[in-house]
Formats: sequence, structure tokens, C-alpha cells
Amino acid sequence: MTAPAALERAFRDEGPRVLATLIRQVGDFQLAEDALQDALADAAATWPRDGVPRNPGAWLTVAARRRALDRLRRARGLADRTQALEQIMALDDPPDDDPVAHAVAADPPAYADDRLRLVFTCCHPALALDARIALTLRALGGLTTGEVARAFLVAEPAMAQRLVRVKRKIAAARIPYRVPAAEELPERLAGVLRVVYLIYTEGHNASAGEALDRPDLCAEALRLARLLTELMPEDAEVKGLYALLLLTDARRAARVDASGRYVALGDQDRGRWDAERIAHGRRILEAAVRLGGPGPYQLQAAIAALHDEAPAFEHTDWPQIAALYAALARVDRSPVVEVNRAVAIGFADGPAAGLEVLEAAARDRRLNGYQPLHAARADLLRRLGDAAGARAAYERAIALTENAVERAELQRRLATLG
Repeated sequence: MTAPAALERAFRDEGPRVLATLIRQVGDFQLAEDALQDALADAAATWPRDGVPRNPGAWLTVAARRRALDRLRRARGLADRTQALEQIMALDDPPDDDPVAHAVAADPPAYADDRLRLVFTCCHPALALDARIALTLRALGGLTTGEVARAFLVAEPAMAQRLVRVKRKIAAARIPYRVPAAEELPERLAGVLRVVYLIYTEGHNASAGEALDRPDLCAEALRLARLLTELMPEDAEVKGLYALLLLTDARRAARVDASGRYVALGDQDRGRWDAERIAHGRRILEAAVRLGGPGPYQLQAAIAALHDEAPAFEHTDWPQIAALYAALARVDRSPVVEVNRAVAIGFADGPAAGLEVLEAAARDRRLNGYQPLHAARADLLRRLGDAAGARAAYERAIALTENAVERAELQRRLATLG
């Protein structure tokens, strides 16, 4: 692997872990982020010359701590923090003759996990909900500012400003870096679950790039969901989210063929679905149902389970899926839910019925740039025989698509119109 490729992989795989550890050690979000950027710049300069270290994550951790110390030394009035950081480095640094000899420690239990602390710090109730989600996606999920902006259907400059403001507020409000006490957990949970859900969503359908998905983000979201179930074993929605991710991820390998081309759900080889993961997800969902109070994640998990249980696409229980989406719309009035409900109704009751629901959802201006809406409209119009309308909708969806695999599939469907 070349040095640039290794650095990019280390940033994606290890960056969130390194950042979370740095924040705990230096007690300053912005300082930790700046120090990590300094360490990445050092790696870009030295790895091509000296070779890629055998443990890139450990190398970045040590380099970033040293860079944080350099920044603290240059700042005035921070002698106490400098001394504390020097003590940490004296304990944690390996010998100078082997700067990356130590391995990155295995994940500790949930309460000691730095990234879990970082999730709850970013999701503190003093911050606006959208800001909590956006910051955690950026800091913990490894998403770029542009990817976070697309997840929120806003412009990238606006998202960049939002991230700067929320980090300043964390510093000004002295928000603690810790997992909340048991009595605080319920009020903090909604934002955390949303964060994990959005991390997985970006992993499952990458907003840009040459690959359909990002397995690293999927794995991170699943790991965080599992940790949350350990942290809050009696919360039905925590289990619902974990079940949803498991049941959805079980189909991920079949979504592209051997050449990396998109494979629609109806054409997937169901023998490639992960039966063990499906069984695990169903067990978690059953445990969530026993706890009562079905929420949005339980309902989505039930929808995913119905897809997984169908022996073939034509045997999918679309009426039940449409009914579950209707229930989901009652607890989550998101226009995105309405788009999905329209697709389900299109299979349950026919494309005309689905299109009627979709056009009602399309009146929400937030969906003007939402690619799945236009792709769904194109498919429904194609099934109705409206080639001209389908062509216009496909062209609009293609223009909004930055993922190469999705774009190629939409172009293929457009070509079938003749």
C-alpha cells in the first residue's frame, strides 16, 4: 500500500479514535482537532520518505499528542495544562527509539470507551439537536463537512459555520467529556441514536465516491449501536436501532455484483444475505418488542425484517410494510419517511397510488434536492408508462447524484426508456 493510501485509510479508520482520545487527554475539542491535523500533515511528509509505520493509528496518536503539547507550550497562561499533558505523555509514550512499538489498545468496556464519551459530549442538551448530530458525525463518524451537509440537506458553507459555532459553545459552556450519569441518559439518548443512525446511513449509501457504500462507517455504527445496548440494556429504542442496523447490513454484500455494479433489491441473490446477522437482528428486535413502546427504530427494524424474511422479492409483504411506514409517519413526521411510504404503496397498491403519496411529499421544499425522491418518481412513472415524465425525473436524479455506482444505475434505467 502506498503512503498516501495508507494515510487516507488511517485517517478514516483511526482518526475518530485518535481524536476522541486526544479530547480526553487535553480537555479541549479544538486543540485536539488541530493537533490531529498537524499529525496528519507530519505523516504526509514523513511516511513517503521513511515508510508506513506498522501501526499507523499508534503513530498518529503519539504524533498528535506531541503536537498538542507544542501548541500548549506556545500559548500563554496554560502552564498547568502543559504540565498535565507532559505527565500524560511521560506515562503513555513508548521509548524514543521505537515511537510506534505499542499497539492501540483494544476497545475498553462501554463506560471507558473514548468514542462513546465523545458521542455524549457532542450530544449534550446545551447544544441544538442538529448541531449535536452534525458535530458527532464530523468528529466521530469520519465524515467530511460536505458529507455532513448532504446528510442534513444544507449547503456545505452553512454546515462549516455551524460546526465552528458548536465547538465554541462546548468550550464556552465547559461541557464535560464523559458518559452521563444513569439519571441523565434518557434525555440524552435521542440525539445519540440519531447520530448512530446517520453514520450508518452514510456508510450504507455513500453520498459520494466510486463505491456504493463505506464499510468502515457501517462497522463503526454497528459497534456504537452494540455499545449502546450494553450501556442501556433495558431501552427498547436502543435495541430497535441495533436490530435495524443488523437486519439492514445483512443485505449489504448483495447490493453490488462482482464488478461493483448496483443490484436492485428485486434482483439480489438472497443466498448472499448474511443469515447469521439476520437471526441476530431478529433476536434483538424481539427483545425490543418485549420491552414495549414501539418507536421509530423498532418500526424501521420491523420493516427490514419483513424484507429479510421474504423468500423472493415477489413474496414481499408490501401491504404490511406500507402499514408500518404509516405507523412510522405518525411518530416521525419526516418528509423522507413519506418518500419511503410512497415507494411501499407503489408496490402494495400500484404505481398510481404510490405516485399520489409521493407528489404530496414533494411539496415540501426541503426535498427539492433530495435525490431518492426523484429516483422514486422516475421508477413510478416508468411503471405507469409515462416515458417522458420518467426521463425528466431520471435526469434530475442523475444530476443530484455524486455516487458513481448510483449514477451508473440511474443512467442504465434511463437508457431502457429508449
